[in-house]
Amino acid sequence: MEKVSKKICLLFFLHTTFVFLFLLPIKGRAQVYRPVDAVSSVKITIKNFGMAIDGILSGLDGDIIFNTADLKNSHFAVTLDVRTINTDIAVRDSTLQTAEYLDTKRFPRISFVSKQIIPAGKPDAYLVKGMLTIKGISKETSFPVTVLPKDGGLLFTGEMKINRLDFKIAVGSTVLSDNLTVSMKVFAKNGNLP
Repeated sequence: MEKVSKKICLLFFLHTTFVFLFLLPIKGRAQVYRPVDAVSSVKITIKNFGMAIDGILSGLDGDIIFNTADLKNSHFAVTLDVRTINTDIAVRDSTLQTAEYLDTKRFPRISFVSKQIIPAGKPDAYLVKGMLTIKGISKETSFPVTVLPKDGGLLFTGEMKINRLDFKIAVGSTVLSDNLTVSMKVFAKNGNLP
């Protein structure tokens, strides 16, 4: 009877240990989010002859690891399909895809990979620093982002200012503003496997 009791205790101990070890990495695992392109928005605004021109980009893809309690291990690695540029004027969209502008044949995607995410002094506000790559040229950049829970995922809202000349976009143009603004509303859903 004592041997049976010891076996039961040993089995219970092994079972409890197994469950604990199995669940521990899942519980501690970082949340991985995937951008949902259909409900996200990335808009580029630049002045041409002094007038603001807007273009929409889509084809969002990549991974976002985000945890407010562990910003050190949080990370953005996302891309956009530049061939989707839409300014509501087909001729202009075709021109923007040429080698002089975005060179979409050679460089079909824009990418951003973060290096650091730090609190920005307000609730839900952060400063993201990382490498932006356009036309194969990588430049360090930073921009503010607000992160809010939404529909079981996260909504990232931010605005990035860049100089087109840093990426050799329309280098000879005298009618385009040097600076452009990228406005982002990116909804991302939890991409962790169950």
